[in-house]
Amino acid sequence: MKKKYELTPSDREGLFRIKAVKDFNDVKKGDIGGFVANEDNLSQLGNCWIFDDAVVRDNAQVCDNARVWDNAIVWDHAAIQDNAVVRDNVVVWGDALVRGDVQVYDNAEVCGDAEVCGKTDICGDAIISSDRDYIVFKNWWSSGRYFTWTRSNNMWKVGCFYGTGEELIAKAYKDSEEKGREYECIVKYVERILNTEESKTNK
Repeated sequence: MKKKYELTPSDREGLFRIKAVKDFNDVKKGDIGGFVANEDNLSQLGNCWIFDDAVVRDNAQVCDNARVWDNAIVWDHAAIQDNAVVRDNVVVWGDALVRGDVQVYDNAEVCGDAEVCGKTDICGDAIISSDRDYIVFKNWWSSGRYFTWTRSNNMWKVGCFYGTGEELIAKAYKDSEEKGREYECIVKYVERILNTEESKTNK
């Protein structure tokens, strides 16, 4: 197997810069990538790559066609797989698994035993430490688009929209009565979940 990158020295203790030794996907031979601790952190197969000043270290792994960008840090035993994209100031650690067509960005954190998969957007300051910390819904009434609610900050990501449930409902009603009604039902459903959990906690 011909390698797609090599390790080069860096000014960060215990870390190497990666350098492409052949063209693949949108990476060109000679391109400098992010940081790894060793070759186990980034697969030599597929189109996976670490860009900019992103760091993948310890026993963490990036493989398949996954991408890690900007100042993101992936460490411990975390894995980024399939077509997942991790960028901005995101931190992924523990035994967390990010896979599928997932986008994790802004200042989000994925940790613990959490598995983030499918067509999911995790953003803002969301913290995902278990599978209970987010829900992915599908817009079955029009576009078929997937959208995400995150528990830690109680926020919604729908296409280009990112905000509270109330803001989502208001925006949807401006678009159409049907959209408003459907999104309102889903937001109210999540609110009932939270209220039920709060009631159980206060007993």
